[in-house]
Amino acid sequence: MLIGMEELELRLPSPLVEVRDRGFEAREVRLFLKRDDLIHPQLPGNKWRKLKYNLQDAAAAGFRMLLTFGGAYPNHLLATAAAGKFFGFETVGIVRGEEHLPLNETLKAAAAHGMKLSYLDRTMYRLKSDPTVVAELRRRWGEFFLIPEGGANPAGVRGCRELVSEIDLPFDVITCSCGTGATLAGIAGGLASGQRAIGFSALKGGEFLDKDVARFQADTFGQRIGEWTVDTGFHFGGFARRTAELDIFIEEFEREHGVRLDRVYEAKMVYGLRERVRHGEFPRGTNIVAVVAG
Repeated sequence: MLIGMEELELRLPSPLVEVRDRGFEAREVRLFLKRDDLIHPQLPGNKWRKLKYNLQDAAAAGFRMLLTFGGAYPNHLLATAAAGKFFGFETVGIVRGEEHLPLNETLKAAAAHGMKLSYLDRTMYRLKSDPTVVAELRRRWGEFFLIPEGGANPAGVRGCRELVSEIDLPFDVITCSCGTGATLAGIAGGLASGQRAIGFSALKGGEFLDKDVARFQADTFGQRIGEWTVDTGFHFGGFARRTAELDIFIEEFEREHGVRLDRVYEAKMVYGLRERVRHGEFPRGTNIVAVVAG
């Protein structure tokens, strides 16, 4: 265990709350939200789950510096910076694209936690896993423990698998939003017989996620396990894209249920889930858990 972890005051298990939504109740389907966004204000949801074992592995190997990657508004970088500050790691964030000053609020907060920011143009960023690029980063920054973008590696998958064991009621389906596929890979790895997982792609052209999820599972568990699928039909134009229809849905859901869904990820998932329920894709009596990762 990481030194100081017991003082972090993580809200685990994260709350599981039922949402009495008329779209689901009309089909006699129950919806529960797994509120991972409430785990910790600076380490919400799958950010903490993906970082947990990466941090433990870094500490066990004697590393004092973490280096990771993120886009222009990278919650993963912010979470890594916050974790680094709490557990005593130096942190370096490699940001996709050119530097823009003043920093946006996310990068400003990461820097305030002590993270050193550096930038790679989009061409080089696509090669960030190439050994020559990593070697150049080591030449510049010294020895570091590398955490992939989004914490998407076997350590991150193992952390996400633990989510399922926290659910203390019978359920049939569990859903999550997909960016890298690591969260879905972990969740599916924790399912019991008769349960299934659905990942809703936040990306246009997310068909590649099938292979990525399978690869994450093979690297972590040695094989594909659990019953899971990826739904690519509710990306609303692509990553971080939005439409008036999605905006209206977010406002209505918050007004009715008091939960503000993230428009990049969870709003698309819950919208897609409600549409699939409306079209009768789930038998009456189905219990669905939707993960709100934050």
